Amino acid sequence: MTQKRLDGKVAIVTGATGGIGEATAKRFLAEGASVMLVGRSAEKLKETRERLAIDNSLAIFVADAADEKAMAAAVDATVEAFDGVDILLANAGTEGKIALIENQTVENFEEVLRTNVIGVWLSMKYCVEPMKKRGSGSIIALSSIAGVIGVPGGAPYFASKHAVCGLVKTAALELGPFNIRVNAIGPGPIDNRMIRSIETQLSPDDPGAMRTGFSESIALKRYGTNEEVANLALFLASDEASYCTGSIHMIDGGFTAA
Repeated sequence: MTQKRLDGKVAIVTGATGGIGEATAKRFLAEGASVMLVGRSAEKLKETRERLAIDNSLAIFVADAADEKAMAAAVDATVEAFDGVDILLANAGTEGKIALIENQTVENFEEVLRTNVIGVWLSMKYCVEPMKKRGSGSIIALSSIAGVIGVPGGAPYFASKHAVCGLVKTAALELGPFNIRVNAIGPGPIDNRMIRSIETQLSPDDPGAMRTGFSESIALKRYGTNEEVANLALFLASDEASYCTGSIHMIDGGFTAA
């Protein structure tokens, strides 16, 4: 029997009920991993688990990634269920509300930073010890094209994704001696709920016009898919990426090539 790319590995996926989270969990499971799905909604987690229709290699845990006690408990539950942690996909994120800097609120800014930065850090924080015990690990954080460029109206989100890139680079340096790799994925427009929210916020009367405009800014002239992002996450999680750490891996169809 051909060995699968993640045989014997244990993965935690936060934001598991979102499009990228579910697609990546499905890909990890197909390649032999045991997966803990983490999300804020018990109902959505159960629905996701049913769609993935897998055996006892799949478990769920209700937690807000930005809640320290809950995230620590999620990691503990993973270790108890599957005897360790090898892979983290820190995927929980929010786009927040789009507004010019002078019209942004403290509440929106704090909410976006808590989820997109504190949530990623806490996910990393509590996976370090079990990964050290395993002697290796792969941490993958979701950044964005927003982590390398700026766009008017998106200050909280863009600031948060720039912060993720800095966090990843720092963590890679700290954890490299323990054979724990840390990378970020930088998606461009991906055809899922988040981009539809952004389109609608930017152009409530004609979100389709925003899709057309975004697509024209992409070298490949189309949006990406959740599955394409999951393929990149699989590579970074696997031993095929054994010399990849501290980098931001763009998956944007050429959006940032200009």
